[in-house]
Amino acid sequence: MARILGVDIPNNKKIKTSLTYIYGIGDSRAMEICTKAKVDPEKRTGELTESELASIREVGIKFTIEGDLRRDTAMNIKRLMEINCYRGQRHRHNLPTRGQRTKSNARTRKGPRKTIANKKVETK
Repeated sequence: MARILGVDIPNNKKIKTSLTYIYGIGDSRAMEICTKAKVDPEKRTGELTESELASIREVGIKFTIEGDLRRDTAMNIKRLMEINCYRGQRHRHNLPTRGQRTKSNARTRKGPRKTIANKKVETK
């Protein structure tokens, strides 16, 4: 496995796909890194030479990725919670923050249903 920017990426996949294993690098950024490093994106990671890997590392180090990006995201969420804004309150209560309905959906965010004793659904 090749190690790029502190992450082990798979050898048997194309480099444009392998780069997406790094947190903060998606398809478009992986293609951008390949073009700036002058590496063929269709080449397998195991076939890359050490100089090509070095050029990918040089280009990739300019982006905010992995630990720094995770820390920035966590700090942004923490800031929203500290200033007590609407989105911060939604984060604090583990509810959807982007306007989705919660009466019938949002099970991923809310977790499994909790049965409340003696609560009956009325039907007419």
